[in-house]
Amino acid sequence: MDAIFHEKQEGSLCAQHCLNNLLQGEYFTPVDLSSIAHQLDEEERMRMAEGGMGSDEYRTFLQQPSGNMDDSGFFSIQVISNALSVWGLELILFNSREYQSLMINPINEKAFICNYKEHWFTVRKLGQQWFNLNSLLTGPELISDTYLALFLAQLQQEGYSIFVIRGHLPECEAEQILGIMRVQQQQRPKLIGEDQAQTSAGLATLSQTEIGFNVQSDAVDEDEALKRALALSRQDIDVEDEEADLRRAIQLSMQGAVLTNASTDSSSGRVRVDSKAEGELRGNNEMLTADELRKRRQAYFDRQQQPLQSNIPSQENTTSIENSSTEVDQQQKPSL
Repeated sequence: MDAIFHEKQEGSLCAQHCLNNLLQGEYFTPVDLSSIAHQLDEEERMRMAEGGMGSDEYRTFLQQPSGNMDDSGFFSIQVISNALSVWGLELILFNSREYQSLMINPINEKAFICNYKEHWFTVRKLGQQWFNLNSLLTGPELISDTYLALFLAQLQQEGYSIFVIRGHLPECEAEQILGIMRVQQQQRPKLIGEDQAQTSAGLATLSQTEIGFNVQSDAVDEDEALKRALALSRQDIDVEDEEADLRRAIQLSMQGAVLTNASTDSSSGRVRVDSKAEGELRGNNEMLTADELRKRRQAYFDRQQQPLQSNIPSQENTTSIENSSTEVDQQQKPSL
């Protein structure tokens, strides 16, 4: 693709870019095209003068601006046609009846020149491949043979005038290279204005990203500082005893709470809790089943009930005490 000559748009010199992209070289300058335009203007003036230099038509012609060029850099089809005639090339209107009657497949042509609202650009065949050499693009655009006819038809629908180039185009490096190899285009070129707009938008986005990165970095620093402070504070907390951990686990399980630092192994139905205190309770992250958890609950409740049961006398002891008290009362009671 680097071997293809492609002049990009400067000002309104699209006619110059169109010709140079067609011929694949810097063959024409604005001065060259201006000279051709002035020559055409002079030829038109001489023809109008044949009807009389004092006629109203001639005076009106002199007052009108040139139809072959203007101050912006626009050049007419006559200027382009005369410039190409220097190389033995001619233009044929693509949608004319004479050309359409020939029933020529567009891929068998050599090049096309397209015009719409004073903008000119070239579509040329280099080697065995077609390229859109529009000066408004950031680079040559590869056009497949199957898409060429659709591309030209679309241009016609949009109001473009299309001209077929007939004659022998000058040799160029791109023609030689692409004559022995084919190229592939991974990404199509953009319009120059679109590319600049995306570049500006990209720079703005990059700037916003840098600002966001700084803010995010500050937030991360604050989070790290908070984590360090929490870690230091946790060093001062003693590990609770086994019964306290078990009470907490029982209370949470009875309430149906889910520990935030616990994960469930769905395949085994076991619960793994990663906290330090509960790790000591289970013994190095032991896996507890529901039956094991109920057994430990029951053991805990049994231990809690033992002090209460030791303070409550049994029924037999109560009966013996009551009988002893009765006997003592009977002994102390005086007989009548």
